[in-house]
Amino acid sequence: MDTRDWLAACFLPGLGPQRLAKLRERAPAWPEGWLALLPPQPAAALRLWLEHPERSPLAPAVEASLAWERAAPGRAILHRDHPDFSALLGEIADPPAVLWAQGDLAALRRAGIAVVGSRRPTAEAVANARTFARELARRGFCVTSGMALGIDAEAQRAALDAGGASIAVLATGIDVIYPARHRALYQRLCHAPGGLLLAEHPPGTRAHPAFFPRRNRIVTGLALGTLVVEAAEKSGSLVSARLALEQGRELFALPASLNNVQARGSLQLLRTGASLARDTADIVAELSHWDGHYAACRPDTEGRPLPEQAPPAPPAEPADPLLAALGATPVPIDVLVAQVGLTVGECQQRLLMLELDGLAAHRPGGWARC
Repeated sequence: MDTRDWLAACFLPGLGPQRLAKLRERAPAWPEGWLALLPPQPAAALRLWLEHPERSPLAPAVEASLAWERAAPGRAILHRDHPDFSALLGEIADPPAVLWAQGDLAALRRAGIAVVGSRRPTAEAVANARTFARELARRGFCVTSGMALGIDAEAQRAALDAGGASIAVLATGIDVIYPARHRALYQRLCHAPGGLLLAEHPPGTRAHPAFFPRRNRIVTGLALGTLVVEAAEKSGSLVSARLALEQGRELFALPASLNNVQARGSLQLLRTGASLARDTADIVAELSHWDGHYAACRPDTEGRPLPEQAPPAPPAEPADPLLAALGATPVPIDVLVAQVGLTVGECQQRLLMLELDGLAAHRPGGWARC
């Protein structure tokens, strides 16, 4: 199957990554074998696209994606038959059928380590994330993450600063920058050597709360192991940790103070079997059994010391009327709706986005600012 075929399969109604993966495992001939195995609705949609593409609702989406790929250098549409599609990612239960990619595809050929953590990290966690990411990059690993606020972005910047590779998996379309304050990091990942952006959703897709946990399976699926730098008891980082274990990958966590509420999730991971990572040597030692599967990663042969860098000051939060209406005291949603002039549905969706960013939380009595 070529890129056009995979795009059509990706856009078929009623199918998801897991069903597409199971179908591909049966190695049906394209398109006759697919038509025979697909359920009635997607089979009818595929037949219409094959026989009368000008009448098919699949055609505009397929052609728009191909036009996006042709419009600028460094763009690619990866699929299960593309030579640069990650074999490791293809081993998970629900690999994406198609990935929109922009940047340096060579990053996919390096052994990957996912680095995840709090969106509102402590200064110590920021320093640890940057140190581990720089050392992993120096050893030849690619740092994979989600370009989120906090630990994700700090680790990815540090890997690029060290001259290494970093892959960001977006929970939006490849051309949508979220969060908006990471525009500079987005541009670095697009254009810097070793930087790469990946997205499972077609260009133009806006952020939605449901997309973030789905994105995490790709972040961990690209990596041999996942390092949790700092995570609260209920956080997206723990979702990533669970996914890494379900995918048969290694899981690492940094030790933390018992008094650090931001790291109680990390301590729980260590208690339940995650490997303790005191330095990158601990990570490399645990990954030794992967040597036959991927080229061994070696430390910087010149033995150059890693420069110490002070953690940057957290960026100022953008103006947000809904966030401004929140405080330490929980506010009921009907009061928020009246204050900010949104509908209930719009308010609920925006609150979920603020919760994902670690800026708001639902508490007894309503919503409060974190």
